[in-house]
Amino acid sequence: MPNEQLPGLEQAFGTLRQFTRSRRPSSEPLEHCELCSAGLSHEHPHMVDLTTRRIVCACDPCAILFDNPSTGKYKRVSRRVLRLADLEMTDAQWDGLLIPINMAFFFHSSLENRVMAFYPSPAGAVESLLPMQAWRDIQESHPALRHLNPDIEALLVNRVGHAHGLSQAEYYIAPIDECYRLVGAIRMHWKGLSGGSEVWTEIARFFSDLRARAEVVGGVSHA
Repeated sequence: MPNEQLPGLEQAFGTLRQFTRSRRPSSEPLEHCELCSAGLSHEHPHMVDLTTRRIVCACDPCAILFDNPSTGKYKRVSRRVLRLADLEMTDAQWDGLLIPINMAFFFHSSLENRVMAFYPSPAGAVESLLPMQAWRDIQESHPALRHLNPDIEALLVNRVGHAHGLSQAEYYIAPIDECYRLVGAIRMHWKGLSGGSEVWTEIARFFSDLRARAEVVGGVSHA
C-alpha cells in the first residue's frame, strides 16, 4: 500500500532523533524536521504526504530516505523550475478545462491515478473537476507535460495578465510546494471581493521570484 513504511524506517528515524537531540544548539531554530525534530535552516527539503497532500518540512538525512519514489507515504519534492516558453493554450482550450479563474496548477496523483486540477482562492486550494479529454488534447500538443513527476511537480499556469491584455500567459513546471505557497500567499493577503492591492503585489512578487529561478526550455522538459 502507498502509505506503508519500508522495514527499518522507524528505526532510522529513532536514530536520527537521538543524533539531533544530542547536537541541538542552545538557540532553538524557528523550524524543525517533522520526522526527527532536528532544527532546520531557512532553506530545507520538503516532502509531500501522499494521502493528505500536506507539505512536510524535513532535514537532509530524513529527506534522503524518501528520494526513492517507492519508499511509501512520502515523496521528496522536486526543486527544478522550468518555464515552458513555447507552450501556448488558446482561450478555447483553457475554457475547455473548466477552470473558473485564470490561474491553476495541474499534477498527476499516483494515489488517484489521474491528473488533478486546483486553483487558488481566498479559502485555499479548490479542486476543479478536470475534463480528461480536454487535458489529453493539450498534453498531446506539448510533450513537456508528459514528463511531470507524479505528486511532486505540477504545471503552474498564470493567465491573469493575458486575460486583461497586459502580459503573456506564463506556464511553468514547478515544485508542488511552490504551488501551495502561492495558494497560502493568496489566502493570507486577500481582502474584500477583489483581493485588494496587497494580494496582487504578493502574486506579482511570487511569479517574479519563480521567473528568476526558472530554466527556460523550448517545449520538451529536461529530465
